[in-house]
Amino acid sequence: MTEKAIPLLPCRSDLIQAVVDFYTALGFETTFRQQSPYAYAVVERGSIELQFYGMKGYDPAASHSGCYLLTDDVDGLHASFRDGLKADLGKVPTRGLPRIGPLKDMSYGMRQFLITDPTGNTLRIGQSTGTDGHHRPAPKDTFGRALHTADLFADSKQDLAGAAKIIDRVLGLTDEQPTAPQLLRLLVLRGDIAHRLGDAPLAQRLLERAASVPLTPEERTAVRDALDRLAVLHTAPGTADR
Repeated sequence: MTEKAIPLLPCRSDLIQAVVDFYTALGFETTFRQQSPYAYAVVERGSIELQFYGMKGYDPAASHSGCYLLTDDVDGLHASFRDGLKADLGKVPTRGLPRIGPLKDMSYGMRQFLITDPTGNTLRIGQSTGTDGHHRPAPKDTFGRALHTADLFADSKQDLAGAAKIIDRVLGLTDEQPTAPQLLRLLVLRGDIAHRLGDAPLAQRLLERAASVPLTPEERTAVRDALDRLAVLHTAPGTADR
């Protein structure tokens, strides 16, 4: 027997064409489309199939729907999706709807990113890093534990306010200091959160501070994902006046 699960995702009826256009930019093909008797669309990319059904009065900003997609090349897919969105929109959307999030290693054995379509559906796209799916224990040191928890809040739970509170607390400590890589990662994540929340002045200050953190070549390799995100945010509209 061969089985296949197909996600059925809600969509505000008047946004279904915007959703189709979004997935077309990501390299999906529309294999079915109807407007009557109700809005419905099917898009496919390789073995991935997503189906969307229209709902009157559906609020994209309040959406919690989505699905998890597994891949054996998450870095390549992230780059491909970013390129497709930039070609279609003239920019890589990093906040609002639609948006694509950072690529990072999560504490539950996945390297992943999140991408959210115009009607609020979030696709979590990940690749196993070879460990089991349980959360690794949080580090015992103050700043490692803060990064561990803030990463989960920001890019798994999507609780930006909660993640910001954690980072602000440890950045305000005077009796302990993070290592340079920890400081870089904390500043980039907090700047990213400020950007996503629409606070451009704060995002600019945090990202400029992050860019000034001195790192050895070995440390730069260890924080490659954070440096990549820093580069993206420096060019993101609304982050800084350049």
